[in-house]
Amino acid sequence: MIGLCLVGGLVLAGFLAPVTVGLGWLSNKVSGSTDPVSAQLVGKRVSTGLPLVTTVLDRNGALMAVLSDQYRLPVSYEQIAPTMTAAIVSVEDRRFFEDSGVDVRAALRAVLHNSVGGSLQGASTITQQYVKNFLINVVDRNDPMAQQADRADTLARKLREAEIAVQINHIMPKTDILAGYLNVVEFSGNIYGIGAAARAFFETTPDRLTVPQAALLAGMVNNPTRYNPYTHPQQAMGRRNTVIDSMVQNQSLSAADAAVAKAAPLGVVPGGPTIPGTGCMSAAPDAGFFCDYAVRYLEQAGFTADQVDAGGYTIQTTMDPTISGTIKNAVDKNVAPTQDGVANTFALIQPGTVSHQVLAMVANRSFGTDADRGQTARNIVADASNVFGAGSSFKIFTTAAALETGKVGFNSTLPDPSSECFPPLKVDRDTRCYPVQNVQDGPPYPDPISLQAALATSPNVAFVDLEAKVGMPAVLQMAERLGLRRTLATSDAGGTPISDPADPLSKNPQYNQPQSQYFQNLLSFTLGNSPVSPLEMANVAATLKSGGTWCPPDPILSVTDRNGRPVQIARPPCQQVVAPALANTLLAGLSQDTVSGTSATAARAVGWTRPDIGKTGTTEESKSVAFIGAANNYAASSMLFADGSNPQELCPGPPVHLGNCGNGAFGGTVAAPPYFQAMSQILAGQPDQPIPGPDPAYAEAGARAPIVPYVVGQDSAAAQQTVQQAGYPVALQQIDSTTAAGRVVGQTPQGNADPHTPITVFVSSGTTPTG
Repeated sequence: MIGLCLVGGLVLAGFLAPVTVGLGWLSNKVSGSTDPVSAQLVGKRVSTGLPLVTTVLDRNGALMAVLSDQYRLPVSYEQIAPTMTAAIVSVEDRRFFEDSGVDVRAALRAVLHNSVGGSLQGASTITQQYVKNFLINVVDRNDPMAQQADRADTLARKLREAEIAVQINHIMPKTDILAGYLNVVEFSGNIYGIGAAARAFFETTPDRLTVPQAALLAGMVNNPTRYNPYTHPQQAMGRRNTVIDSMVQNQSLSAADAAVAKAAPLGVVPGGPTIPGTGCMSAAPDAGFFCDYAVRYLEQAGFTADQVDAGGYTIQTTMDPTISGTIKNAVDKNVAPTQDGVANTFALIQPGTVSHQVLAMVANRSFGTDADRGQTARNIVADASNVFGAGSSFKIFTTAAALETGKVGFNSTLPDPSSECFPPLKVDRDTRCYPVQNVQDGPPYPDPISLQAALATSPNVAFVDLEAKVGMPAVLQMAERLGLRRTLATSDAGGTPISDPADPLSKNPQYNQPQSQYFQNLLSFTLGNSPVSPLEMANVAATLKSGGTWCPPDPILSVTDRNGRPVQIARPPCQQVVAPALANTLLAGLSQDTVSGTSATAARAVGWTRPDIGKTGTTEESKSVAFIGAANNYAASSMLFADGSNPQELCPGPPVHLGNCGNGAFGGTVAAPPYFQAMSQILAGQPDQPIPGPDPAYAEAGARAPIVPYVVGQDSAAAQQTVQQAGYPVALQQIDSTTAAGRVVGQTPQGNADPHTPITVFVSSGTTPTG
């Protein structure tokens, strides 16, 4: 027996020797090669690099939404109450302020226990726990496999943690390590760090935590699920009192004070924990679509989704809460949020030559997933979500192209028979003529009809004839230039063109081609029967009101990082896309719709007399109606369309509804009213701003100044050569863009320009700054 004991002792000593030597070495010497994780920990201290909450604000600085991957409110050591630091040290690592990052005695005790067949015991210091939690919650938070390895109960994992712990212990003050641990650790659900936990469970700050509060939170970090005070209050109470007892044992709390603390109730906020709703779907009903568009705008500017959700940015948007609320009331009055199958979108933009700030993006729907409450998870204001089209409002593009090419002038008249069958643009043995007839709800249209009267009353035959004379390439290019950038990149079904050959729809041009290609030989484009973005149609009006200057619809005033420093945003540059004289002439042509045209009745109903522009649209089966308008320094689109699984004709209300009413809704009867109601309030007290008259250069049909070749999308070298050969000097300007490097992403000026006019061509760098 004595011999066996001696042998067993020698074996155990041999087993423990390498571990003892290793731990002793770690305790006294940092490895020559520093682990990358330790460098991150040392460099990131309290908050830098931790996933933080991003806040989205309106233009007045009020909170719109909170974006977070982990709800965390970092604090410094000085902002943490001594009760909290005492509680966590007492229960997790009593020798924290004396150890060297690892506790050799505890580690040896655990190894001894494990060596004789016991379960693998922990011996982790707070410093080691800091390392582990940093790996799980920060470094590998988007990598489940790596997180699994970070949690693996293996000696190799524990030794790596120990080495990193020793490294950072030699460099970081103990107070920074303790604050770092308390900032990174998970408490429950999506609550990370002591700042968020104090607010969520007690609606207080870490510097004001009482002993019972601190003990409860300190106890939770061991097992946030088991010790959740809402789901397991008895276990949470028991764990809290264990922590209080440990504080007495560690001489950080007297026995008398401990008795008082243990007698206190849990004291958490009722119905909690209280954490802000996360994501744009938690925004107010008039702000969700705007918030979503702002986030996507930043992602298109080079920010990753992870950066936005966890970067700790402050995003101040251009949304005007007063204007947005006014418009929301108008559309809800027009179409109730829960009205089955009918969406009413409304976008408002502020024109300008240096930016087009978006002021409101609302709908009777709100941004969310509860269809029973009238919510939708698709951004029906920003996307090409109106799959039935904007109707005759697309005649704006045909008119602009005709004016630019000299096919018509402001004083021109257009042939306008009641019906016509137009020869196809692409002839083959299967083609037939395209039949078109005028649809009207009043006296017959005159034949011929003046251009201004045609824009006000919208005869189909006159505009399809004009479109055929101008040619589809020029009309489609004009639509893109004036603002339908993303719309024309979608398919005629409203989605991304399908290129996967395994998908049967990839053989169908309606699904596999962008609209810019699909409509090259289809005269139906000017009748607006294709998917369209309501926001982009509002921006078309803003482009005209800006003297022909297109700017992207911009939802961002500023972005600051977690330290309050401004962040650069790669914004597409504004561009002169049509000559100012043409823009003003087209504005004059659109100025009679609310006076004597299709929206005049709706305007009179609210006493509207302001000078403005307007264009209505109604699709053939009345599944979509639209009104595009602008007054003073505002440009808008109001669109109603069938948005359910069983789309039908829109019938006028109240309420506007789906049905088979025989005489369906029109742009002037149901899309224009919310515009006039909202704009009457928004413009109240503001003086009228006149609409410019037609420019003499565009008064008559005939010769115009040459048109600058449109080279957007081309390689920069080829684009430069094309423009120069047309007689224009070229200046290439590189800009930040996610488009492939060397591709032309814009040019200014465009349209009619005298020879020798300098043309700036914007070329993508292929990269974008990301804050």
